[in-house]
Amino acid sequence: MAAVVVTAIAVFWTVPTFGLLVTSFRPRWEVQYSGWWTIFQDPVVTLENYRVVLTGGDVLPDGVSPYLFNSLAIAVPATVFPIILGAMVAYSMTAMRFRGATALLVTIVALQIIPLQMTLLPLLELFNSGWSLGPIPIVPHLVDPQTGRSLLAGRYITLWIVHTMFALPLCIFLMYNFGSRLSREVIDAAQIDGASHFLIFRRLYLPLMSPALATFAIFQFLWVWNDLLIAITFVGSSPRVAPITAYLASLKGGFGQNEHLLTAAAFVGMLIPLVIFFTLQRYYARGFLPGAYVRDRST
Repeated sequence: MAAVVVTAIAVFWTVPTFGLLVTSFRPRWEVQYSGWWTIFQDPVVTLENYRVVLTGGDVLPDGVSPYLFNSLAIAVPATVFPIILGAMVAYSMTAMRFRGATALLVTIVALQIIPLQMTLLPLLELFNSGWSLGPIPIVPHLVDPQTGRSLLAGRYITLWIVHTMFALPLCIFLMYNFGSRLSREVIDAAQIDGASHFLIFRRLYLPLMSPALATFAIFQFLWVWNDLLIAITFVGSSPRVAPITAYLASLKGGFGQNEHLLTAAAFVGMLIPLVIFFTLQRYYARGFLPGAYVRDRST
């Protein structure tokens, strides 16, 4: 009975996605005057929508390619940076045993309570104008001497910094929970053998943490890939820097007039996240069951 219910829910959940897929292959006039389910009565399909999305058309001449590259250039570093920094912090709190580690963890986790939207304008002002505490510059105002523009405004590095800042609390919390279940005897034995903290972190800690790293990588990559608010706030919608979500927002037009192109572009944008998910999915469940996995790898 449970299998039947789960199957029914899966089918029901998939119907809208299937409708979008069918719409992406239908001509414009068919999309405007009939529903996608009529394809079973009048099966008219075309690849023109995908050709326009990939190579460009009247709506956006550059096509989706620059935006796909931008999304990769944003999402990959914005996933790797918090993983590296979060794993280092989690290792220091679980393996180095310093006073105040618990209070530090609580403080870091509490940062997740701050609404993301509250921080966008202060951060934008910080990147554009710097920040000084009286006469003391805390964050310098970096300006290109030739153009007079801020070196952080409208660049990939801005989104890398912002996404890393927003992701670190969750990353540290997940890594700490997983790393705290590692066998302490294994780390102590490595230290007795003369291994440094850097060697233990690189050769022992990170391999044992691979399920947690992969789990967070899936979450973070999908979050950054699907982000629109942070992207348009800090870099705008220029094809030079903007991600694919900005392309979709520009493509949608008014009153659904570009629905045939929008659905095709959405499925093009889904390909890379799907590849990432299916590549790392075997680690996904292990990331939520650290005890069993760690004991298995440690024995």
